[in-house]
Amino acid sequence: MGKKELSGEERIMRVLDRGQPDRVPHFEWAIDRKVRAALLPGCRTLNEFAEGMGLDAVLADPDFKREPAGPGRWRTEWGYVYQESEEEHGVEVSSPIQTMEDLARYTPPDPRAPGRYATIEKTRNEFGGRKAVIVHLNDVFSIPRSLMGYENLLMAIAADPPLVQALVDLSVEVNLAMAREVAARGVRIVYTGDDFAGDNGPLMSPSHFRALFYPGLRRVMQGFKALGLKVIKHTDGMIWPLADMIVDSGIDCLDPIDPVAGMDLAKVKETYGARIALKGNVDCAHLMTLGSPAEVAEATRAALRTGMPGGGFILSSSNSIHSSVKPENYRAMLETLRECGEYR
Repeated sequence: MGKKELSGEERIMRVLDRGQPDRVPHFEWAIDRKVRAALLPGCRTLNEFAEGMGLDAVLADPDFKREPAGPGRWRTEWGYVYQESEEEHGVEVSSPIQTMEDLARYTPPDPRAPGRYATIEKTRNEFGGRKAVIVHLNDVFSIPRSLMGYENLLMAIAADPPLVQALVDLSVEVNLAMAREVAARGVRIVYTGDDFAGDNGPLMSPSHFRALFYPGLRRVMQGFKALGLKVIKHTDGMIWPLADMIVDSGIDCLDPIDPVAGMDLAKVKETYGARIALKGNVDCAHLMTLGSPAEVAEATRAALRTGMPGGGFILSSSNSIHSSVKPENYRAMLETLRECGEYR
């Protein structure tokens, strides 16, 4: 009798415990609608695509209201305005906080507002037990960035550290409150998508990160863990100067080990693989956009050869399947995973 096939939820939970499942799991944070339509015609949502293509996880976010703020623009419940783009996410163009006085007048969305978790409840009811239901929360950078604006936040790190610290504290408190609600609804895994770095290095000095962001990062991650939640931490870029702090904060998995930024999967696995799981890292910036299916297949095999041994590995792109990724290249990655990703 052959081995019992694990469910997607079982497979990913085993990986997050740094164990070895029956095969390497796969999912993506975002898959562009054009790619989804090319590979699964008639598919309307990312979770429908995950179901139809046999991915191991589905995603859900808390529900936040928005209102029109101009052509292609929306004002969110957080108070910032974003502009729609060709990608699945928009770009902030207006933010409500520039000073400590602004913050004193600011009220964040209520974590316990009616309907806040309707999508999460629906997703959990539909997929729970079959696929891993992963909920998007934040840690210490994305909310301050949205509330201040990207450039203003980076300048405030040096010019107004108390304001940055207060925004980090706000982000931690709101996300811990949402995590309590999420855990009470049976969710077992969350991810945070706050990017700390670019291709050439962190967005702030390691000393500024340690002083202003690391205490909050540790507090929010430890709070998630205390609720019984597994945590996948996403951050693009060359994060080596911050990596010890990120891992020490208490995460269960690091994503996406960005190869374009010089993050080497083998080195990360050697350094941290006994402590955390890893997710990544087929290059979606160049290879999956400009390369051939054969090249993507070889890069997928290389990632599997490096990440698979001993378990604790989720295969994915190096960020997401964005609008410039060729559908045939994503198909090549999926087919190669099916061929080479089984533990024997």
